[in-house]
Amino acid sequence: MRIWSRRLHVFILIFLSFGLKAQIENKKKSFVSQKHALIKEDKTTIALYNLYNNGEEKEAYKKAHQILKSKADNRAIARTNLLLAYYFSKRAIIDSSIYYTNQALKHNTVVNDSLKNRLFSLSYNLLAINYNKKGLYNESKKWHLKGIEVSLKYNEKNLFYVHTHGLAQNYVELGDYPNAIKLFKQCLEYKEDSEIILGSYINLGDIYSRLKDYDNANVFYKKGKNLCEKTNNEQGKTVILIGLGENYRFQNKNQEALNMFQEAVVLADKNELNQLSIISRNNIGNCYVSQKKYIDAKSILSEALQKSMQFGLLQNQASIYDELKKIALQQDDFKSAYSFFEKSVTVKDSINKLERIKEINELEIKYKIAQKQKEIEVLKFENEAKKLTMANQEEAIKNMMLQEEILTKNNENTILAFQNSVHKKRNEISLLKKDQQLKALEIYQQKKIRIFIIVAFLILLLPIIGLLFQYYKRFTFQRLLNIKQMEISNQKINGILKEQELELIKASISGQDKERQRISQELHDSIGGNLAAIKLQVNHLKSSDLSSIQRIILQLDETYQQVRNLSHTLLPKKFRQNKFLEVLESYLLNIGDASNIKISFIPYPKNSINELNENIQIETFKIIQELLTNTIKHAKASEIEVQLNYIENILNLLFEDNGVGFEPENQSKGIGVINLENRIKKLNGSFVIDSKLKRGTIVNIEIPISLAKFKKIKGIDLKKQLNELKSN
Repeated sequence: MRIWSRRLHVFILIFLSFGLKAQIENKKKSFVSQKHALIKEDKTTIALYNLYNNGEEKEAYKKAHQILKSKADNRAIARTNLLLAYYFSKRAIIDSSIYYTNQALKHNTVVNDSLKNRLFSLSYNLLAINYNKKGLYNESKKWHLKGIEVSLKYNEKNLFYVHTHGLAQNYVELGDYPNAIKLFKQCLEYKEDSEIILGSYINLGDIYSRLKDYDNANVFYKKGKNLCEKTNNEQGKTVILIGLGENYRFQNKNQEALNMFQEAVVLADKNELNQLSIISRNNIGNCYVSQKKYIDAKSILSEALQKSMQFGLLQNQASIYDELKKIALQQDDFKSAYSFFEKSVTVKDSINKLERIKEINELEIKYKIAQKQKEIEVLKFENEAKKLTMANQEEAIKNMMLQEEILTKNNENTILAFQNSVHKKRNEISLLKKDQQLKALEIYQQKKIRIFIIVAFLILLLPIIGLLFQYYKRFTFQRLLNIKQMEISNQKINGILKEQELELIKASISGQDKERQRISQELHDSIGGNLAAIKLQVNHLKSSDLSSIQRIILQLDETYQQVRNLSHTLLPKKFRQNKFLEVLESYLLNIGDASNIKISFIPYPKNSINELNENIQIETFKIIQELLTNTIKHAKASEIEVQLNYIENILNLLFEDNGVGFEPENQSKGIGVINLENRIKKLNGSFVIDSKLKRGTIVNIEIPISLAKFKKIKGIDLKKQLNELKSN
């Protein structure tokens, strides 16, 4: 797949503006009337290109023919022919586009070399595009190489990348994908032309699609699609749809491919993109063949064949004949298959013959042009020689007359010079005497003024220095006083903050101690007494005493209910009323506000963590409390990050701070670390502490979650066992 044309009109307008400026400057002084005529013609052609670029292409086409019929200069005719060539190239009317391009080259006789070669480069690019459309890829390659040579010679960066992009397209058609990829990626480095970038994205997508690297192909198609939407480029959208369709077809997704190609046909017909319309229809025919819908395939391919014959697109004709031959073979229609084969061979022979004839004609034209140029140069040389001889004779006569006048004037001037010299010398002597007197007076006055200024300056300078010295002493004393006050205030603030943090921690620890005392009393008074009574009754139990068994069951039920009630009383109110993560996040927020520590909390996934067993949630909450307490007391941290992840039945807690850190191997275990170990062991978990001095601390805790283990309640098992004894 390839981009069939490029909007280079902006660069043509730049060319026009440079040409206008040069022409006005060269003829500014002597040819006033011609200057006004040139300005008028340049304005006309600029307006013509503005019409074309603003979408009024048919109006531009009409006005271009009016300019060609008028008595315009060669430069205006060349620009107008080039615009008509772009007009016909866009509509795939290739022969007309080639004709007008050659006319532009013929009338490109601007004196300025850079302007002339700019138009040459644009024309070479258009010829290369047209021959590419006709399927003459080697011919297209030749024109792009010539364009690159001209662009490098005159340092035309944009035109260099335009021709590089076109050469890469030729490599694609010739099957040289590595060179094509290299050149297209080189074009992506040029950020000043969105059309070149768009073409490179699309062509890279096509190449990777052909190489079956569909992921890379989709990446480049997506980039091209985004760029088309920004620039509202209908032609680019059509090409991307065709590329996506081929990508689907290579993956045997025929229906998706068919949808892309049908959408491309609508866009191509709407915008008169004739060759893209032919390619889209050809691809639809291929999809129908894959689905064995041969009648539909023949119909759409016939439409494509008529259009390709109408616009003289030989390569497309050969491709369509090959597809029709395949359909005939699938239907065992060998006569039609042979007929299509002959037509395909005839078209391909025509392509090869045209390339050879074109090359011979070009060599002959170049030879004739070279001869004419030599004749013109000889005539120019003879004319210049005659002009020089005439000019030399006239100048010789003028010089003789001037020499005579000069001699007479020199004699008169010598006499006057002697007289003037005597008067000047007398005047100069008198003036010199007066100047000496004036200078002596000025020197005396200047000395007096300098002495007065120095004395006045010294009188004023001494008190100013004294004032500055006093001000400097006060300033230094005040600055030192301010620094001391700031240090004292900072110490007071830090002391208050530490006291608040310790009070918060003490309150939390006190609450935990009270709760533990209450739990031990509950267990000792209620549940312990019940279990002791049950033990005595079981020791005196007889197998026939059913009433005793029933009484024991009732006591067990009562004990189970007490254990259940106790567990609910142990669960914080916030856990019963809100989701676990909401409670934990609120707790961390309160701790952060109270301690001026920035705490970030990242849970994933929230729903799964909120649905964990209450025992796991409570223990996790207490572990985080213990870690926060240790950090506030010892770490001197300003930031804490808490990550809580539940993945594949493992609850992972990652706690990280930016505090002073410590060396774990040199540090003895305190009560906080021992409590942490006991809680994690109770949950069959593991943890690792990674810490270094001045680097902070990282604690990584992993707790395996067994659903059966934590959803099972031991009281229910005992009841089940007693029911089994009762039934026995």
